[in-house]
Order: sequence, then C-alpha cells, then structure tokens
Amino acid sequence: MGGKQRDEDDEAYGKPVKYDPSFRGPIKNRSCTDVICCVLFLLFILGYIVVGIVAWLYGDPRQVLYPRNSTGAYCGMGENKDKPYLLYFNIFSCILSSNIISVAENGLQCPTPQVCVSSCPEDPWTVGKNEFSQTVGEVFYTKNRNFCLPGVPWNMTVITSLQRELCPSFLLPSAPALGRCFPWTNVTPPALPGITNDTTIQQGISGLIDSLNARDISVKIFEDFAQSWYWILVALGVALVLSLLFILLLRLVAGPLVLVLILGVLGVLAYGIYYCWEEYRVLQDKGASISQLGFTTNLSAYQSVQETWLAALIVLAVLEAILLLVLIFLRQRIRIAIALLKEASKAVGQMMSTMFYPLVTFVLLLICIAYWAMTALYLATSGQPQYVLWASNISSPGCEKVPINTSCNPTAQLVNSSCPGLMCVFQGYSSKGLIQRSVFNLQIYGVLGLFWTLNWVLALGQCVLAGAFASFYWAFHKPQDIPTFPLISAFIRTLRYHTGSLAFGALILTLVQIARVILEYIDHKLRGVQNPVARCIMCCFKCCLWCLEKFIKFLNRNAYIMIAIYGKNFCVSAKNAFMLLMRNIVRVVVLDKVTDLLLFFGKLLVVGGVGVLSFFFFSGRIPGLGKDFKSPHLNYYWLPIMTSILGAYVIASGFFSVFGMCVDTLFLCFLEDLERNNGSLDRPYYMSKSLLKILGKKNEAPPDNKKRKK
Repeated sequence: MGGKQRDEDDEAYGKPVKYDPSFRGPIKNRSCTDVICCVLFLLFILGYIVVGIVAWLYGDPRQVLYPRNSTGAYCGMGENKDKPYLLYFNIFSCILSSNIISVAENGLQCPTPQVCVSSCPEDPWTVGKNEFSQTVGEVFYTKNRNFCLPGVPWNMTVITSLQRELCPSFLLPSAPALGRCFPWTNVTPPALPGITNDTTIQQGISGLIDSLNARDISVKIFEDFAQSWYWILVALGVALVLSLLFILLLRLVAGPLVLVLILGVLGVLAYGIYYCWEEYRVLQDKGASISQLGFTTNLSAYQSVQETWLAALIVLAVLEAILLLVLIFLRQRIRIAIALLKEASKAVGQMMSTMFYPLVTFVLLLICIAYWAMTALYLATSGQPQYVLWASNISSPGCEKVPINTSCNPTAQLVNSSCPGLMCVFQGYSSKGLIQRSVFNLQIYGVLGLFWTLNWVLALGQCVLAGAFASFYWAFHKPQDIPTFPLISAFIRTLRYHTGSLAFGALILTLVQIARVILEYIDHKLRGVQNPVARCIMCCFKCCLWCLEKFIKFLNRNAYIMIAIYGKNFCVSAKNAFMLLMRNIVRVVVLDKVTDLLLFFGKLLVVGGVGVLSFFFFSGRIPGLGKDFKSPHLNYYWLPIMTSILGAYVIASGFFSVFGMCVDTLFLCFLEDLERNNGSLDRPYYMSKSLLKILGKKNEAPPDNKKRKK
C-alpha cells in the first residue's frame, strides 16, 4: 500500500524522466524558442532606443548641471568658460520670496539679478554713501570687484547702477556650492530695506547651505580616493583571493566545514536556551508576570517579564530539537548535499573562465543602468526654459506700463529700461509640445525598459552558466568529454536560440517588480493615514508580492537550467523543472539550506576579513609597517573602508553566485541522472564515485570504461 501511495504521489508531479540513449548532455540540435516574445522584446528594445534618441534631441542636461545667469547664458560654458560660479546680487530675495524647497525645485533661481563670476567674494563689502557719486569703474572694476552685469559702462555712476540693479549693493563672503555662491552661515547680514528679522534670514541661509553645500565635502572625498585608490585595489585583490580560496576549501574539506557550521548553529541555540533559562530563573522570584504588566507598546518593558524568557526558551528548544531530528533522519541527504558541493567545486576548477563571467554580467548591467539614467536625465530636461519680466517694485516711476509676468527674451533685455530693477527672470520649463506632454509616459517606458533589460541580462548569465556546468556533469569521461570552450558555446547557443525564452521569464519577473514599486509608492503616500486596517492590508499585499517575486526567481532560475540543457520553451522548461523538484522536495530543501549556509559563511568570511584589514590599515592601527606600506593621510578614513567592504561584497557575490548556479545545475542533472539511468552496462550513472558510494549504487560500466557508447 505504501509503495502504491508513493507512486500515486509521484504521478501527481509528473512521470520520471525516461531513458534516452541519444542524450549526451546539452542538446546541440535545437530550434528557436518563444519566438513571439523574442520579437516583442526586440521591438521593445527598438522603441527604447527611439526614446533615447528623442530624449537626446529634445533634452538639455546643462539645465541641471550648469547654472544660468540673468541673460540665460550658462556659467562655465562658452563665453563664460572662465566664470563657473553664479552670484546672486541679493541672496535674501531667495528666502523672502518663497521657501527653500520651491527655490530648489525651480533650479535655485531667485528674483534677483545673477551674474557669472570666476570666483566667489571672499570679504564682506557694502556700498558707502560717499561712493554713490563715483563711477562703476572706480568702485567695482579697479577694486577687483567684477560682479556687475555684462556691458555696464565704466563711466556710469554707482547710484544709477544700483537703481537699475546692474551692480550689487553689497557682497558677502561666499563659498561655492553646486556652481553657486552661497554666503557663510556666520556672516551678519547688512541693513537692507524690507528685512526686519535677521535671525530668520540667517536660519534660512544656514538651511540652504546645509542642504546644498556639498562641494567642499566632495573635494575631500576626491582627495581621499586619490590618496587611497591603489590600496582599495589591493583590498579588492584580497577579496578575490579569499573567494577563490574558499571555493578551493570547499573542494578539500566541504564535509568538515559543513559539520563545523551545523555544530556552530547548534551551539548558538544551546547558549540561547541556557541564557533564557537563567533569565527566567532570576525573574521567577523577582520579576513581574504578564498579568501584572498587561499590554503595552513599550517593548522593552517585556524584558523584565518572566513569561517572555519562558516563551523564548520554548521556541529555541523547539528549534534545537527540530535541527537535531533533521540531522538524525536526513543525514543521508546532507551527505549528498556535501558531495554535490565538492562536485561543484571540481566543476568550477575545470572551467575557471566561469568565475570571471560575472564581469560580463556587470558590464551589461552597467550599460543598462547608464543608458536609463542618461535617457531619464535628458527627458527631464526636454522642456524649454521660460522667462518673464519682473521688477522688485512695480509701483516705482516708469514701471506702470511694464507688462509684468509676460514672456521675454533674457538675451535681448535692455539695461537702460525706464523701470528700475526690471529684468527677465527664469520662471520654469515649458510643458507645451508633444514631447513635453509625453514626458511622464516616456519615463514610465524607460523604467519598464530598465527592469526588463536588467532581468534579461541576469537571466542570460544564469542560462549561460547552466549550459556550461551541465556539459561538465553529462561528460562521461571527465575531463576528456568536456567541450573545449563550454562557456563560449553556451553563450552563443543561448543568444542564438533562447533570447525569447529569457525575455519571457524576465518579463514575468519585471511585472511583479513593477507592481511592488507601485505598491511601495502608494504606501509612501499613505504613511500619514492613521488607519490600522489599511496599514495591515498594505503590509499583507507587500508580503504577498515579495513572496511571489522570490518564487518566480526560484522558478525562473531552474527553468533556465532546463532551457540550457534541453532547448525547450520557457513554459515547458519551467513545468519540467518544477515537477522534477517536487518529486525530490526533501532533497531540494536540504541542499538549499546547506548551500545557503555555506555561501553565507563564505561571504561573511570574505567581507568581514577585508573589512577588518581595511579598518586596521586605513585607521593607522597596524604598527611596524614600512614606509612603502604606511597608510595614507585621509580626511575621512572610513570612506576607503566602506568602499573596500562594498567592493568585497560585490566580488564575493559574483563568485558565489557562479558557485550557487553550479550547485543548482548539478543538482538538477543529478536528479535526472537517477531517473534516467540505473547503473547497468547500457545505462550507467554519470554522477561521481562519491555520490554513488553515498547512495549505495555502482556502475557496471565505470567512468573509465573505454567501451562506453558514443
């Protein structure tokens, strides 16, 4: 009855793979799969390129990267090439006219004359009453105060230039930030008309500078990188060596290493049980009970409740018991997982080129991200800047008939206007025109293109590596039967036949990720809503989408392995992979957890080792180093440390992702090997001798038998 029930369960997840005498690993005679999705993907990429061309034709990133003066000319470019900074005549008008956020959103434009200067003012200065009758040349030009608007005559009186706002009436010590001159926070503002609260103005300037003055910090960061870049490369080299050594270590001592990790987990749980028991024993006589405390939102109060530690003790004891039972009853499958890890390390050693394939993936991902970023930037700046007439006091004589807030050309503005202070100021970017009205839709198209291309590149890497490692497993005589260039062959085969299948799987994952992004945006907008039911529903939706994304990634990964081996379309490959895994669900769970534990330990070893070495080196805490190995003098010694840690994590993730893909591929091949073959002379197993020994099986035709049928 038990055997019949097991057969019925196996039938529910499909029939085992039948023996095929012509099967010798990845199928070479295959055809294109998911052609319709391939055509759609290529058309989408063509449209993505068209969006990039349109953005390049209509966009102008200089609007973001470079400031404009009152005439609309860019500072730091063209005729103002030697004048990279923008000076505001009256910086207080930025604060008085609107809030800081609206000023920043309008490109840091203020209703005051602006001029491009070669350097920001260093000393405070205010026009004196005795200088009103002097000329502009005497007060400004000869005193090296070249801060007037272009074209102001030398012989114009100072009082006239101030009335027409052609020259500044005061200067404050300033520092450059984002290409603009902002005054220092400790400067006392001069007495100006309309300013009655000096403290408010100082606070406004301080807030503006605190949010924008990143130039000095960026210079220091650049200096630190210039001083330490070669040591950062050394740290990344150490991460590379450690990753390779860990994979070599798995090949030599995978069993003891897994045993040490499992005993470590058991030890941690045992210590947790002991600690919880001690806390419970102490609080049993002195602490409060849960009935006395009641319900409270102060979670720290539960630390002094004896039931808290009792519950933690029970949970840890249950986990400890479950882990011990798993070790007792699943020890055979753990041994299989260890043997597969050794075989994966051997496969990586036979095909070392696979360890550097993540560089190809990294370059392709970088191209996708850079293309999207440039396209988004050009689209965001596709509107033409709009300028309107503005005057500080429209009731002044000569300003009655001036059409305030009407469009104007900043390059054609007259400096001898009858209205004092009349100027053409920036208002915003035009939203008229087909391209400008479609910017939002084009940005959405770009985001979809970003997610789809990124997921396709990752799918390409997984399928290529799966094809290479599958050719290793299904080589009966190793390494003689392994193809000469397995990685290149798998790459060409995948691009030629399975672009559509990869695009299909990437599209499914992209739609789920886009849904998660939309949900996160809605959740961000509803954070102020104090509705616990709505918050609970939102959390449930987010959790469900997260689980769905993880499942699709798992299914796609195994589908790409089947595509690399058999060359079938995505749906059939995903179904076959899922059925095969469900027929061996216990082995899947054991292998997944053992592999995750080992890879986590490997990443921890690499990243932690590089981080500790970087900290002691860059902080100067390693004594006795020679002159050539002395740590550089840095402004922020934590910066190269964090860069080294991040780089080490990227390198370790790249290496271990290859190793993880190798384990998954060999595992699926191993499961099919068990179903296809029986160890007879005509149907020998392809698995290694260690796996045969663990399973208690043997080949009648061992791997070194030269009579193996070709």
